[in-house]
Amino acid sequence: MIDLTTLADLTPGICSVTLRSYGIDDVVRISTEAGLAGIEWGTDVHVSDAASAHRARQATEEAGLAVLSLGSYYRAGAFSDFGRDLDLAEALGAPRIRIWAGELGSAVATADHWEAVVTDTRRIADIAAGRGIAVAFEYHGNTLTDSPATTLELLDRVNHGNVGTYWQPAVGLSDQQALDSLHEVLPHVVGVHCFSWGPAGERFPLRNRAGLWQMVADVLRGNGKDLDIMLEFVRDDLPENVLSDAVFLHALTLGED
Repeated sequence: MIDLTTLADLTPGICSVTLRSYGIDDVVRISTEAGLAGIEWGTDVHVSDAASAHRARQATEEAGLAVLSLGSYYRAGAFSDFGRDLDLAEALGAPRIRIWAGELGSAVATADHWEAVVTDTRRIADIAAGRGIAVAFEYHGNTLTDSPATTLELLDRVNHGNVGTYWQPAVGLSDQQALDSLHEVLPHVVGVHCFSWGPAGERFPLRNRAGLWQMVADVLRGNGKDLDIMLEFVRDDLPENVLSDAVFLHALTLGED
């Protein structure tokens, strides 16, 4: 018999980039209509300065939703000013900032690039820890976190308790390959981006990969660590597809078929 007391809670949320062409209030309204519990606010459009960060926080909290994280576009290894992202995260009330692991894929990255990403990540992780904010890598192609092996190598070299990683199924992988990649990085995963793409990046309803996402949810719940699972990039960027994908996401987080 499964011990339900040891299962992790999965918080169903959304990345604001999913609704990039909509304003803050519309993102909150659509998320509320979809019954989602939280939002990762991106710095690409919605949260670009102190005023928009305060507005996003206010609108999110007034709707009874949680701010899950700040989706930044900071590239570790650039040694640029991370203070702006920290200020936005604080104003937003975000517990975590998502960053990118450099700007080169692992197959072409030089030793110098690796060292720069490692050193800069340690630097910003220390600064963020001092302000009570965690840091996590985007798990993505054309960065050093483009495979489980390189993600683990990077995290091992950074070796910082304030740094984790997100996970998402890499485009073109079979369900089993994607699931295997999750198992490999699982101890370090602090959040999941959830979508259904074909091998050429075609967007489908989330339910089209029901088998994969049901297995992913089972693994995450069984891991015993509460985390966020966030919709990202629905078909045609349409609000009605957020609503329909959210129905399936809720079933996943509740452990329903």
